[in-house]
Amino acid sequence: MRSIRAVFATVIVALCAAAQATSLQISPVTVDMPSDANAVGITLSNPGTQPLYGQVRVFRWGQNDTGDTLDATQDIVASPPLIQVAPHSDQLVRLVRQTQDAVATEQSYRILIDEIPHAGSDETNGVTIRLRYSVPIFIHPAGAIGKPNLSWQLLHDAQGWLLHVANTGNRHGQIGEVKLLAGGKTLTLNKGLLGYVLAGREQQWKVALDPQLALQGPLTLHAMINGQAIDATVSVSAPH
Repeated sequence: MRSIRAVFATVIVALCAAAQATSLQISPVTVDMPSDANAVGITLSNPGTQPLYGQVRVFRWGQNDTGDTLDATQDIVASPPLIQVAPHSDQLVRLVRQTQDAVATEQSYRILIDEIPHAGSDETNGVTIRLRYSVPIFIHPAGAIGKPNLSWQLLHDAQGWLLHVANTGNRHGQIGEVKLLAGGKTLTLNKGLLGYVLAGREQQWKVALDPQLALQGPLTLHAMINGQAIDATVSVSAPH
């Protein structure tokens, strides 16, 4: 299966003002699997009054210079692959490793859970709402869990400012709530989750800064990395 761009924020929605859907609740929202574990579980909860049906698949998660990729894999198998969650009920899905080979570096996967319309599901004008949920899985090598080692750079192109982040560490970095200190002011680059940089990878994102803003580095950056607040130095490639 060819690599496909990962859809992370979840929702694939055919917009329809009159239609409504009940969403699954998923726990945990990130799966950390020790190297010696052969299976872990996630719980899918249905708080609504109608049954929910879905398909559960696992993909290997990678990153390249165009962004995130998902590739078909049998490294981890979801059981059951098809779900039916009754109203006000839970469904346990086991994620089973097909090999017990040790991993030398952190391995990354994503679980995709697609809601499947069923007979009698709400439709308006022939449009059915479907939701997709994406949950990260990380398999850790033996020993202490590693750390991300992030370097930061602000770049400027014709469309505006980009934040480039390289991770030379042996653990992913989940990046959120990024702020920049510049000229005695605090500039918010993003609120909430910006994204992930996997171990040994690099990524970049367009950030909410005025394209005409003149910045000179190095500057100080505040961010939340894997839930922990950090300060870092960011270099700047200013516009010419």
